[in-house]
Amino acid sequence: MSGSRARTPGEADGRLRRRLGTTDAVVIGLGSMIGAGVFAAFAPAARAAGSGLLPGLALAAVVAYCNATSSARLAARHPQSGGTYVYGRERLGEFWGYLAGWGFVVGKTASCAAMALTVGLYAWPEHARAVAVAAVVALTAVNYAGVRKAVRLTRAIVAVVLAVLAAVVVACLTSGEADAARLEIGSDVTVAGVLQAAGLLFFAFAGYARIATLGEEVRDPERTIPRAIPLALGITLVVYAAVAVAALAALGPGGLAGADAPLADAARAAGVPELAPVVRVGAAVAALGSLLALILGVSRTTLAMARDRHLPPALSAVHPRTGVPHRAELVVGAVVAVVAATADVRGAIGFSSFGVLTYYAIANASARTLTSAEGRPPRVVPVVGLVGCAVLALALPAASVVAGCAVLAVGAAVYGVRRGLAGRR
Repeated sequence: MSGSRARTPGEADGRLRRRLGTTDAVVIGLGSMIGAGVFAAFAPAARAAGSGLLPGLALAAVVAYCNATSSARLAARHPQSGGTYVYGRERLGEFWGYLAGWGFVVGKTASCAAMALTVGLYAWPEHARAVAVAAVVALTAVNYAGVRKAVRLTRAIVAVVLAVLAAVVVACLTSGEADAARLEIGSDVTVAGVLQAAGLLFFAFAGYARIATLGEEVRDPERTIPRAIPLALGITLVVYAAVAVAALAALGPGGLAGADAPLADAARAAGVPELAPVVRVGAAVAALGSLLALILGVSRTTLAMARDRHLPPALSAVHPRTGVPHRAELVVGAVVAVVAATADVRGAIGFSSFGVLTYYAIANASARTLTSAEGRPPRVVPVVGLVGCAVLALALPAASVVAGCAVLAVGAAVYGVRRGLAGRR
């Protein structure tokens, strides 16, 4: 037909296009992990662990490494959109995949709304909700335009955030107010406190799942994903360790625990108060990066669940020109914008934390079923990851555990009802 365009691979069968290389995947992982959490997570972690903050960070890193290794091996074997939803379905059975996907979509949708509100509170506190909705609309438009454009924006965001963090670290460590004695572990440390701090800090690393979730859009996934995930995680660990050491040296565990804006307070304590507004800008930009990556991840998991009819099948459509799950992205964006405009979810997303740990527990259980021919990780890795996820989940505040269990129970009930209706038909 005159004027027609040859359809690229992926358009004809509804699959996404493989456009991302190793560097792109690493950038997406960094944009997910080095987000707004680095500007706020250390204060509640220090309240939980006291002078045991650094051991808590180390424990979180070990669990994250195990989860990342399991996810990377699974993503190489099953390079499809959906992440652990796909791995659980393929390796453990449909229900476990569904439960992972349910927890991820519901929990991370609330996280998206909370992150959008964070952008608004940093950028223009008096009109936080309006800014939040505008941010969601803008980033949904970027994602709709194609994953390459999202990667380019993420690269710019990561560069800004790393520059701000580097300025804070240098200011704190070179200040005459810094004291290495504040890094020492004291008698206030308890096992429960370190575990709870690790649970809080773990989510700083959880963004590497975004790389696996985008597995269907990565070139040569069998090689790219196993390289990109540990590289992104390693860079993030170095950044978080440097920030934690700098903040502790400047404020000490007690000062850090009582800080409303930990990095801004650390800059002031280091005698560089002019950095405080720069930190505020960095936090707003970081929150934008986290929101962009979250929308990417939720829309891809929504796509995968729609393909299996756990969500409306219409959401599985792939745009013929941009090659993205455009309907899923629009629906996710619309839901997040409505929630951000009408609800205060900042203090009510504890179930999201619980859901993420459940998600990774299922990933580790799935990795245990891999054979050596399928690239199985060392046997101890998924075992430590699975046990670590369970321990950190139960170490979270009781309200978070109860809310998380409730969300998963609702998901299981919905699954059971659908299976029952399908059986009758």
